[in-house]
This record gives sequence, C-alpha cells and structure tokens, in this order.
Amino acid sequence: MEPPLDPAGDGGVVGALEEHLLGETPRLTQQEVADQAGLSVETARELWHALGFAHVPEQDAAFTSADVQALRLTNDLIGLGILSQERQDGLVRTWGRSFARLADWQVALLADVAGELGADPAEGLLAISDEVMPRVEQLQSYVWRRHLLSASARMLAESTSGEGTTLAVCFVDIVGYTSRSRTLTDRELVSWLESFESAVLQITVDRGGRIIKNIGDELLIVTDSPEAMADIALELTARGADPEDAFPAVRAGVAYGEVVTRLGDVFGPVVNIAARLTSVARPSTVLVDLGTYEALSGRTVEHDDDETRGASYRFRRLRRISVKGYSRLKVWALQPAR
Repeated sequence: MEPPLDPAGDGGVVGALEEHLLGETPRLTQQEVADQAGLSVETARELWHALGFAHVPEQDAAFTSADVQALRLTNDLIGLGILSQERQDGLVRTWGRSFARLADWQVALLADVAGELGADPAEGLLAISDEVMPRVEQLQSYVWRRHLLSASARMLAESTSGEGTTLAVCFVDIVGYTSRSRTLTDRELVSWLESFESAVLQITVDRGGRIIKNIGDELLIVTDSPEAMADIALELTARGADPEDAFPAVRAGVAYGEVVTRLGDVFGPVVNIAARLTSVARPSTVLVDLGTYEALSGRTVEHDDDETRGASYRFRRLRRISVKGYSRLKVWALQPAR
C-alpha cells in the first residue's frame, strides 16, 4: 500500500511553512545535526528541550542546516565563556518561554488577518508568510536592540553608583476578574486583557517604568524611583474607580528596596511584600510598605502619625497586617495630596 500523499492531513501547509520559515525542508536527524555542529547528541537534545520544543524521535529527519548553525553559535558562546552551564540553562529556558508565547500570539494575529481577507487560516498563513515574516523579524531585532541599550544603561548606572539594585516594585491586580471572565467568550477575554495591558503599559512607560511580567490578571511593574511608581499606581486605581472609564477596577501594592534581578525578572523580599500587600488591598486602593513610605514622605516611622500629608501624597497608617511569610507588616494607604 502506498503511503498517503498528505500524511499530516493539512494539505501540505505545515510542510510548506517549514520550508518558508526554516529556509529548507527538514532533512537531518538529531545525530546528524549534532555531528555537524561538533556537539554530543546529548547536549544538542538538552538545548532543544530547554528551548521548549517537543521530543523528536531519533530516526526522524526533523532538522535543517539552521539548527546546525544555531548549535554552532551556542558552542561558540560556550567556548568564549559567555554561557556557563548555569547561564546556559537560564538563558535558553527564558528564550524558549518568551519566544513560544510571542509565536503563539503572532500566529493567532496572522490567522485573524487571513480570515479578514477571506482566506482559509492555514492557506492564509502560507500566503502572507513571505510578505510579513521578514518584516516581523527585522522589527523584533530592532526592539531587542533598543531594550538591550536601555538595560545596559541601567546596569552601568548601578555599577557607577556603587549601590545594589534598588527598585520600587508594584503588583496591579484586576478586581472581580474571575466573575467578569465567566461572562466573556475566550476571544472577548483575550481582547479585554490585551486592552488592559496596553493601557497599563502606556502609563508605565510614560513614567519610566517597566512591566516585568503578567500573571493571569495581575501585572508586575518596576521603576527606579518610588515617586514614579506611586504616580503609576495612583493613576491606575483612579482610572479603575472612574465609572466613565472602561478601564477595570484594580488594586495595587508597592514596596521599595533592594531586589535581585535575573534574566529580566526580579526576586527577593521586596517583591514578595508587594505581592502580599496587593492581596489584602481593597478595590481602588494603593497600599505601600515601610520602605516606600519613608522614601516618599521623607519621614521615619518613629516620627509617623496616623495620617501624614506631603506636597504630593497623603498617607493613612493602617493596622499592622500579617500575611504569609511576614507577620505584622507596617502598611500605609497611599492617596494623592489633593
């Protein structure tokens, strides 16, 4: 019996996309790729899995010369001492997660565009791949280089000052997300969340902040100055409290102090405290920790009153709270001075 002409059952679209995106039809096995790259097949397989790609049977010809070149470049970086085993694992995993999510979004976007043009999504992806993908690739490279420049400037500023990484950290959480999400279709929910993230991004970037990541209905934001973070958090909660604004109601927790930065993420007690404050904040309120209070008010807690007013902010001291990992946290509710 002859094998089917279209074993994938997709009209040959995936095969055509492979050739378009990878530059050629896959023709190499794992062993052949590893041999040509000068690496052991075990190392090649570890890198493949760390990038988030599925297991490929040893006998399958699933790779191209682009995979060989990628392994050679990786081997070069290892030989130059850039990628130690620890750095290699962390960096490759981060690449895999980031690009997997980006690719999912881009494919969904292109399929929507193809549908709007009246084409079948599968055929539409193939039809516009040559026209769109090179431009997307160039734009991604530009955005990456711009962010690389910004990250380098921040690192140099920190090393020049001789101080650790001191940041204001804020979690912003949508109030009533679960109940709202039940009333929306999947498409409506995605559109709603993207609109929310877009609005937060604009407010954050305008004040020199950065969105580190989103965790479901929650965003993690950092800024270099506590004043910038206070302004971001207050604007977001004010927008959410405005019945005329489509922006959802949110609550926020802000902490300020030294954090550990690694591969674009932030860690440490300051991050944990910001998360805990957000979990106990009431809708449309901003809670801040001791570090944020003292930085914004210019006062120490020993000289604190139940209510403190400054030129830009007003603070109302709350009863100490106990949350997971932290007992009797000192907390203030932050409001604009006027």
